[in-house]
Amino acid sequence: MLWIRRSSRRICAQLLPFPLAPPAASTTFNSIAKRCRFEMIHSTSRDDLQNSGISSSEPSLLPSPGSSRVHPTAIVHSQATIGERVSIGPFCSVGPGAKLGSGCTLHPNSHIFGNTHIGDNSTLFPGAIVGADIPGETVIGKNNSIGCYAVVGVKCQDLKYKDGDECFLRIGDNNDIREHASVHRSSKSTDSTIIGDSNLIMGACHIAHDVKLGNSNILANGTLLGGHVVVENCIHTGGGAAVHQFCHIGSYSFLAGGSMVDRDVPTYMMVAGNRAELRGLNLEGLRRRGFSEIEVNSLRRAYQRLFVNSDENAGGIDDRLAILDLDAKLSKVEVVLQMIQSVRDCFGENRRGLCKFRQVTGIIDNAIDIP
Repeated sequence: MLWIRRSSRRICAQLLPFPLAPPAASTTFNSIAKRCRFEMIHSTSRDDLQNSGISSSEPSLLPSPGSSRVHPTAIVHSQATIGERVSIGPFCSVGPGAKLGSGCTLHPNSHIFGNTHIGDNSTLFPGAIVGADIPGETVIGKNNSIGCYAVVGVKCQDLKYKDGDECFLRIGDNNDIREHASVHRSSKSTDSTIIGDSNLIMGACHIAHDVKLGNSNILANGTLLGGHVVVENCIHTGGGAAVHQFCHIGSYSFLAGGSMVDRDVPTYMMVAGNRAELRGLNLEGLRRRGFSEIEVNSLRRAYQRLFVNSDENAGGIDDRLAILDLDAKLSKVEVVLQMIQSVRDCFGENRRGLCKFRQVTGIIDNAIDIP
């Protein structure tokens, strides 16, 4: 049997199907676990607490509301708000500013601190830490999963942050944040770290202060996003990719494994290397996302016009963008217009500039079919 504080032994004795005496030396941990199983988690009513002689105001033994189940070794503050059908496992802690929506599950040894709101049907796996006892708040939407030993909504690692300043984290719905990932709050009260919906953030990823991460992105293991990075929608990174602070990553782009990205990546592009260079369009990603053959071929032709020199007098990138604007066919394709605008935005104010690209001299493939 797991050892429990003396103050809670009496109520545990009422709930457990076997006495609290120490196990015999020959008893193995596995045999104890089989006897305990999940029967150790029960609803604790105020009557149970009163009959046990323990005050219901004691934060460590808060009765679970409704049909929620709180393990007797969990510490839940009396001011915490717990929804219906919430399951709080062994050795968890829930602070006074926490609000848990209905159907949430806290696996053993997971913890919620500070002013933290977690939406319905979210899950914290063993060792997860969400929130911090600092000014500001962490707000997490519905159907989110926080993996083992992930740290979400804690103080940022920016030296400009001043103790006592409010800082914020906003996370949408249906995100899967895997084991050992870290997501930090903003560095100042006028900004927020924001994660959208339906993102997969794999193990050991880091999302720094003030990052803006859109929807339906896939960050492979060990991806690192520096402070103030903006990631649009539907991007994919390979393992170990790193993005310099203040960079902008366009939608449907791909960052190859190990890429060190120190400048902006336009929409639909693929980059690789240290420092990352353009390596063409993310063609496979576009096909997987359902882009039509006409759209893909139009993007290929536009990319060649921009980055493949068929003429020594083709001019700089601005000249080529201007030529694309006048193209009778390409200028009518929406995805091409989006790519052109994304490239132009890389040279905007407070942007890091377009990532490196090789000045390739070749023949433009006129066989690409564009109706």
